[in-house]
Amino acid sequence: MTPEELAKSGSEDAHQRALMSMAATHVHKYPELKWFHAIPNGGSRGDNKRSAMIRGAQLRASGVKAGVLDTFLPVKRGPWSGLYIEMKRPGKLKSTSTEQKEFIAFVKEQGYAALVCDNWEDAWSAVIQYLEWR
Repeated sequence: MTPEELAKSGSEDAHQRALMSMAATHVHKYPELKWFHAIPNGGSRGDNKRSAMIRGAQLRASGVKAGVLDTFLPVKRGPWSGLYIEMKRPGKLKSTSTEQKEFIAFVKEQGYAALVCDNWEDAWSAVIQYLEWR
């Protein structure tokens, strides 16, 4: 499937899958993309409230943290030690949580780049600009 087809539903997850698809198809040009990865802090936790609560507790116990952004590229470029990207559904760019804002401020203080994108195209453009920064 093309990134456009993957993103067709318009969901945050669909746009993130499109972004990761682009990364996978460009590893030959940018080998560092091999290590570009998702951080599973969001998404569905279960089919009902009880299973969601149980799964949420299990994930927190294993280290999942509210506010951590969706993807991370652990590549040093210029003054930055890596790039975090938070994906949002198209049109929901301003829906960043308090915890996400705190995380962004923290990682920027630590020397990481961090941004929020509401579509895979903008996120992909940011990844390329970051990788090509010298």
